[in-house]
Amino acid sequence: MVQSTITDIFFKLRLIRLNVPMWCAELPYYIFKTSESFRLILAANLTSMKDSKTEVIEDVLGHQFSAFYKIAIEKFFQFAMSVDCVILGYHENGIKLLVIERGAEPHLGKMALPGDLVYPNEDVDSAAVRVLKDLTGIRKVDMIQTKCYGQVDRHPVGRVATIGYYALINVDKYRPLANSWADNVYWVDVKDLPELAFDHRTIVDDALETLRERVRHQPIGFHLLPTKFTLGEMQALYEAILDEKFDKANFRKRILSMGLLKDLNEMQSDVPHRPGRLFSFDEEAYKRLLAKGFSFGL
Repeated sequence: MVQSTITDIFFKLRLIRLNVPMWCAELPYYIFKTSESFRLILAANLTSMKDSKTEVIEDVLGHQFSAFYKIAIEKFFQFAMSVDCVILGYHENGIKLLVIERGAEPHLGKMALPGDLVYPNEDVDSAAVRVLKDLTGIRKVDMIQTKCYGQVDRHPVGRVATIGYYALINVDKYRPLANSWADNVYWVDVKDLPELAFDHRTIVDDALETLRERVRHQPIGFHLLPTKFTLGEMQALYEAILDEKFDKANFRKRILSMGLLKDLNEMQSDVPHRPGRLFSFDEEAYKRLLAKGFSFGL
């Protein structure tokens, strides 16, 4: 308590001697100690003063920050950020994951997600788009952020926090090609994943969990189906995504009761089994239902 009071007085006296605006000196010391955002705002204001006392002000800031942290303030800006992309695709009634074979250390030769470091002058969403294109050639994919992964030892080279992204795409519409330091690119079944570098298995598992939660409440898988599809094809898709089996009669009853499908009054042709009735997704009907608070509810 005594030390805190002494530090408080010392800091205020130095601010007054430097002719720093009095609002700085009037603020209680505990505000500086408990509010990081305020400290950064104060630092920005003080360091923006263009006068002869700039070096001394920086010295005051350095002293003040050293009272809060056990390391120099500069150390906080010496670790990196990366992005990792979980690209999932539907193919042959199964969910596939896009992985690369790393052609660079660390983890040379191992399978991994398409991922890389974020440039200092780039936002993370732009970085995800760039990295996916640079390593796999895939572009124009809408990706969604999942989580940030910041375990201290997750990267062997140094402190790197990564942000996970995921997307669910139609495999037939993309032709991935290994680029940059990726030696190869593969589609692998999510039920038979190889060992992945870093903590990428955790990132994949979290992306799948996020996707499955969204699928239960939004009809996000229709773009993976043909324009005209059967209820059997739709059921196979949702069973693959959710990794569970549905009763055929109950699934069809539930889906048809939602009013999201258009009956095209057509039947399949040239199939080795009994032809099924064809449907299409009614996007306008979904928008109307969504405005009323509709939930897919699988």
